[in-house]
Amino acid sequence: MTAKFITLEGMDGAGKSTHIPTIIRSFKARGLEVVSTREPGGTALGERLRELLLHETMHPETETLLMFAARREHIANVIAPALARGAYVLSDRFTDATYAYQCGAKGVLASKIELLEQWVHGDLQPDLTLLFDVPVEVSLQRLSTARAPDKFERESADFFTRIRNAYLQRASENPTRFRVIDANRPLDEVYKSVEDIIATL
Repeated sequence: MTAKFITLEGMDGAGKSTHIPTIIRSFKARGLEVVSTREPGGTALGERLRELLLHETMHPETETLLMFAARREHIANVIAPALARGAYVLSDRFTDATYAYQCGAKGVLASKIELLEQWVHGDLQPDLTLLFDVPVEVSLQRLSTARAPDKFERESADFFTRIRNAYLQRASENPTRFRVIDANRPLDEVYKSVEDIIATL
């Protein structure tokens, strides 16, 4: 079985999604089946929940519960079946994002997220997490020239600082799974870093 579960993480504006098509091409060039997906979303129900999560104001704990509801569907209908048949699953965000956004930035207790994590996906964890890291001011500058922002992208610099710190803490606590990528560099240099990492899989 060649199955691998790879996640891409980073605060809004870090540029992680930009690299997904190139990563897919790299894996397919090696003859691998690749399933590319995202969170929140990944299923019909998940995409409907995504619209609520990105645009509706709600209590942070409600947000967390909806994230995990979408995640349960995502795992059951996309991630687990793909891994079972030996595919490489590439997900734009997973549970680390909940720790960063809902716990780190919005104050939901980590213990509550841990309970949901155990219930929803048990021992399933990514084999590799690529964390695209940029200074907060770079993230905000990139977002200012992007499409119409969602509710998270409209948040303050302090909010983004809490997200970044939470991500870096997750990376320090899980050093064998995380690879932190300096995404504040020219695109080709960032991709070279990504390519060097995924070549080892």
